Amino acid sequence: MRVIVVGGGVVGTMHAWQAVERGHEVVQIEREAEARGASLRNFGQIWVSGRAGGEELDTALRARELWERIGARVPGLGFRAIGSLTPVRNAHEYAVAEAAVARPDAAARGYKLITAAEARRINPALRGAFEAALWCERDAAVEPRTAQLHLREALRSTGRYTFLPGREVRDVAGPGAVRDDHGDVHRGDAVVLATGAWLSGLVRELVPDLPVRRVRLQMMQTAPLGEPLTTSVADADSFRYYPAYQSAALDALAAEQAQAPIAAAHKMQLLMVQRLDGGLTIGDTHEYEHPFAFDTLEDPYDHLIGVVESFLGRPLPKIRRRWAGVYAQCTDTTRVVHRQQVAEGVWLVTGPGGRGMTCSPAIAETTANELGW
Repeated sequence: MRVIVVGGGVVGTMHAWQAVERGHEVVQIEREAEARGASLRNFGQIWVSGRAGGEELDTALRARELWERIGARVPGLGFRAIGSLTPVRNAHEYAVAEAAVARPDAAARGYKLITAAEARRINPALRGAFEAALWCERDAAVEPRTAQLHLREALRSTGRYTFLPGREVRDVAGPGAVRDDHGDVHRGDAVVLATGAWLSGLVRELVPDLPVRRVRLQMMQTAPLGEPLTTSVADADSFRYYPAYQSAALDALAAEQAQAPIAAAHKMQLLMVQRLDGGLTIGDTHEYEHPFAFDTLEDPYDHLIGVVESFLGRPLPKIRRRWAGVYAQCTDTTRVVHRQQVAEGVWLVTGPGGRGMTCSPAIAETTANELGW
C-alpha cells in the first residue's frame, strides 16, 4: 500500500510512522520547509493527568505507551517519564486534588496526593511555599522542536518513506490522489490530510462547515535553570481547565477563589517543563475569538513569572524566547479528534485541541486500524 500524508506536524508524522510500521510506502508532504505550527510551539508534554475519562483517557494512556516504545527506538525524541506535580496552597485547592485522587480511574493516571516534603524529594527545585501536591506518575515529556526531525530520520532509514517539503497541496486529483502547487500529482491507496490549524484552502473547500475552531496561546522559554526540574509542574489554575478535575470541590474553588484578574482575562494556567538544554518552557494563555491579535502581551508573561518564582523560591533565568501558537480544537471539546472521509480515498484528521502532542500516536493508530492499513 502507498499512503500520502499531507502535513509535517506530529499528527501527520505519526500517521506516517503507523503506515511504515505496517509495511507500507509513505510520501509525506509539508507546505513549509519544516513544520512550524503547534507541533513545535508546545510543551512537549505527554499529559495524561488532566484528560477526561473514557475515550480521551484511553487514548492518552495508549499514546503514552506508544511514545515510550517509540522513544526507546528513537532516542533523539528525548522521551522522559518524568511525571508531573501540581502544588496546592490552601484548603480549596487541596480539596480539588483530594477529589481527583478519589476518582475511579486515579490509579490509571498515577495520581497520588503527597505532602510538600514528599514533593520536594521528587523535585528538589520546588523550594517555594505550598502545602501539598498532586503527583501524576504517568505524565512524560519529549522535545517538541526536534521530535519530527528525529522521527523522519528513523522513517527514512526504512527506505519506504519520502518527505517533500515546500509543497502546498491544492486539490484532490482523483481517488487517493492530490495535486500540489508545483503541479505534481501524488497518488496512493489512501491520503490523510493532517493539516493541523491550517483550516483554509483545500480543507475549507472539502468541508465548508468543519466543526473545528482555532485557539491561540502565548508561551515562553528561559535560559538554562542551572539545576534539574525533575518533573513537569502545573498550578492549581490548571484544575479549572482540565476535565479530569471536575467535581463539587472544583465548583467550590470556582465560587470562593477567583483567579487573578490577568489570569482570568487570558484564561491562563501554568504548565512548565524543562528542556534537555536546561531551559524551561512556560505557559500558557487561551484566546478563542477571531481575528486573533497579532501581538503578544506582557502582562500574562509577568503573571506566569510570578507564579513560577513563587514555586521555585528563586528568580527565573533570563527569558530567551516568547512566542504565540495556534492549534485546532473540535468545537465539541469532548471529542478527541475530528476524523472524516472527505473524498474517495481521502481522509481529514484534525482538531485534537491541545492534545495533539499527547495523543498523536494513538490517534494515528486508530486511523490505521479504521482504514485497514
